[in-house]
Amino acid sequence: MSTTEPNQPQVARGLEGIVAAATNIAEVDGQNGKLTLRGYDISELSGNVIFEEVAYLLWHGKLPNQSELDTLLQTMSSARELPDEVLTCLKTIGDKATGMDVVRIGASMLSIGDDTLGSLDLGVNKHRAARLQAQMPAIVAHAYRLSQGLEVVHPKPEHNLAAGFLYMLEGVEPSQPRVDALNAYLVAVAEHGLNASTFTGRVILSTDSDMVSALTGAIGALKGSKHGGVPGPVLKMLQEIGEPENADAFIRNEMLSGRRIMGFGHRVYKVRDPRAALLSSAAERMAALTGDDHLLRLTKAVEDTTVKVLAELKPGRDLYANVELFAALILHAVGVPSELFTPIFAIGRTSGWTAHMLDQIEDARLIRPASIYVGPRDYKFVPIDERD
Repeated sequence: MSTTEPNQPQVARGLEGIVAAATNIAEVDGQNGKLTLRGYDISELSGNVIFEEVAYLLWHGKLPNQSELDTLLQTMSSARELPDEVLTCLKTIGDKATGMDVVRIGASMLSIGDDTLGSLDLGVNKHRAARLQAQMPAIVAHAYRLSQGLEVVHPKPEHNLAAGFLYMLEGVEPSQPRVDALNAYLVAVAEHGLNASTFTGRVILSTDSDMVSALTGAIGALKGSKHGGVPGPVLKMLQEIGEPENADAFIRNEMLSGRRIMGFGHRVYKVRDPRAALLSSAAERMAALTGDDHLLRLTKAVEDTTVKVLAELKPGRDLYANVELFAALILHAVGVPSELFTPIFAIGRTSGWTAHMLDQIEDARLIRPASIYVGPRDYKFVPIDERD
């Protein structure tokens, strides 16, 4: 925090240290490296549930029973097709908009045909959250195929979200190890407290706007490099290192050159990001099934080497692997193009975003922080022909 004059209130730059919401959705414990979703440590969920179960947990406050899960899967399956107007727009823009730009454009059009868009009824918006979650993978997959000059692959009703995304992306049935690995990734990134994009969504909903507008705003916030977009550079770094024995020289050179080591350090976590552990385990399971563990061994070597070199060159900084290091490993192993890494993060985080939007609807209070004027005063008007 800082002040501009002794008698003025303190300014929390970036709202750092300010508690802006009380929520029972998620707890991010940076000191102990724990992430809790609705009372469940994330390690209790990873590997035991599919993504839709976590989405249900975030929206409803409990894990679904089989009947509730079946209903949700049916609801999302029937909502997965995009409105014709959205498909026409995606076809029109083709390769003119890519990555997060096309995700933002596509998401903003999901209000088409929604006759209850302005309703603040909680039940209506829980149903809307499921619809938006179901449609996000179609936006990402269809837009990518169209940018590559390929035809759209329409979803199959029997697929869950992870399998459906890979099928729409590639047009062939995905293998179960790939589906499981993508599912593990989506579970790991589903929710993470009041970060910049989540806060953006809550601010928009606090004005009594609608969930589609809030989702579009959250996507816009995620696009920024200070928030999203890191797995791509992580993968590039791993590819540049190439082999585990090259890690030490590469990491030292990067640090001595003043460059950031991608995939390390977190604003909240002072220990290893718990999501990194979950994705590392998921990568090990996939490697055991596929027999390909080269990238896994390389990533682990880079993690061990970086932690060692950071402790040597920057002692006391508490810089450890974050979720992005192993996200790059998982998504590359699944076969996802690197330009889709951040859009796929947006798919997973839609569940958390919309859960917070539901929370904000219940809170029903406008988010309106104050500001302090620090500019000049007492200027006198000067006619235009007398100005310098």
